[in-house]
Parts: sequence; structure tokens; C-alpha cells
Amino acid sequence: MTFLVHTASAFVFYLLLTTSSGNLFLWSKAELMIGAIFALMTGALTTKLGMKRSVLILSPKRWLLFFVYIAGPFFWGMAKANVDVVYRVVTGRINPGIVKISPNLKTDSGLTLLANSITLTPGTLSVDVDEETNDLYIHWINVRKETLGTMPRDYRHICGTFPVWAKRLAE
Repeated sequence: MTFLVHTASAFVFYLLLTTSSGNLFLWSKAELMIGAIFALMTGALTTKLGMKRSVLILSPKRWLLFFVYIAGPFFWGMAKANVDVVYRVVTGRINPGIVKISPNLKTDSGLTLLANSITLTPGTLSVDVDEETNDLYIHWINVRKETLGTMPRDYRHICGTFPVWAKRLAE
């Protein structure tokens, strides 16, 4: 079942990327054959690598939660970060540094979602992940001297509610 889901997902993704003016609907015969070959290879590789939990992401509930996250907390966090970065650039109050946070996420997909959300937010950049403890190292535009290089007790001013949403979506 996992092989079929991975293969079908890869084929649909390929078709979305290669939409053109072909003679069979929107694709040519060659595009459909190449897409089927790549989808079969992708399905075989991802199934062999043990990505069985990734089928959970196909749940409509998770997709709905993901769109709520993007339209709500993530958009709001980006808007606030944009204003903060503009303020810091105009006033010159920039104290860059690297901060370690521990989001208590157990899955790689949760850590990836959190790291990407942090990197897409202006003024922050995910630098590294400690694979043993799942801690994230983040380069931040406004590091307070007491938190430089350490783990702050409350890191909501760095990444807001992103860890809560990452846990909700990926675990």
C-alpha cells in the first residue's frame, strides 16, 4: 500500500510540474511514460528507505491544519518579523548571534518543518541540528547577551508558536 501511495504521489507531482500542450490531455505520450518510470523509481526508493510514516501526511486533516498554520500563525509571524527587521535595519540595533533551542520534537519531519519555518522568517536562519538531542541552532538578528550560545528558557520571541504547530502537524 505504501508503495502505491508513494508512486501515485510522485506521478501526480511530476504531472503538475510538466503540464504542457500535448496530444493526450495536457501531456504527450513520452511525458506520461517518463513520468510513470520516475514515479515507479521514486515509489521503490522511498518504500525501501522505510518512509512508511510519510503516508500520514496525506491525511486531509493534516492538510487542513497545514493550510491553517500557513494562513494564520506562520503568516502573522512573518509579518511581525518583517516589521522587526525593518526597524532594526533603520535604527541600527542589530545584535546577531547563534542561539540553541530545544523544541522537543521527535520526528525528522517535525524538525524539518520547524527549521524551514524559522529560515523563511526574516531575521532568523536555522544553522544546524544536534541529531542526538534534536536541538536547533538558530542565527538570530537580535540576540540578548544572556542568551548568546545558550538555550533560552522562553524562545517564543525567536520562533513564536512554530514548535507547537510543527508537533501538531508532524507527530
